[in-house]
Amino acid sequence: MPLPKNQTYTIEDIYSLPEGKRAELVDGQIYDMAPPSRVHQKLIMELSATFRNYIKQNNGSCEVYPAPFAVFLNTDNQTYVEPDISIICDKNKLSDRGCEGAPDFIIEVVSPSSQRMDYLIKLMKYRSSGVREYWIVNPATGTVTTFYFEKEENSSQYSFDQSVTSTIYNDLEITIADLLK
Repeated sequence: MPLPKNQTYTIEDIYSLPEGKRAELVDGQIYDMAPPSRVHQKLIMELSATFRNYIKQNNGSCEVYPAPFAVFLNTDNQTYVEPDISIICDKNKLSDRGCEGAPDFIIEVVSPSSQRMDYLIKLMKYRSSGVREYWIVNPATGTVTTFYFEKEENSSQYSFDQSVTSTIYNDLEITIADLLK
């Protein structure tokens, strides 16, 4: 939920937040971030490791960054997000600040307080900024919704018991239920 104020915020406002307070900035609006649950963190850890191991085993050049990791989607100073997992293949986008531009692949693990943000606001922002693939992992519903934004756009939904295949890494299959064991 955005902070109530009738002004446009900038990245400087995000950096001015009190120590330990996490928030994201989308088109000049600040959105508070609630602390993640244990399952949320386990999914981020397991998915990050799965993708990192796959990339290393296949001599890939992409890098995996779990949150908190700063992503500056636009060249303006009004959008700053911390996706749960960012996979970046263009090393020129990496700086000491984080990722300058759209990651190739983003995964968000939905929290009860982040559904509107992940399913609507970030979906549109990621799509329009050049993210190639976006997954929304929802522990409450036991579903994974995948979006592929290149060439022919496409989306699919899977249960945690089904095998999910990445479009970017088409020979990588992940069953979320196996990651939670």
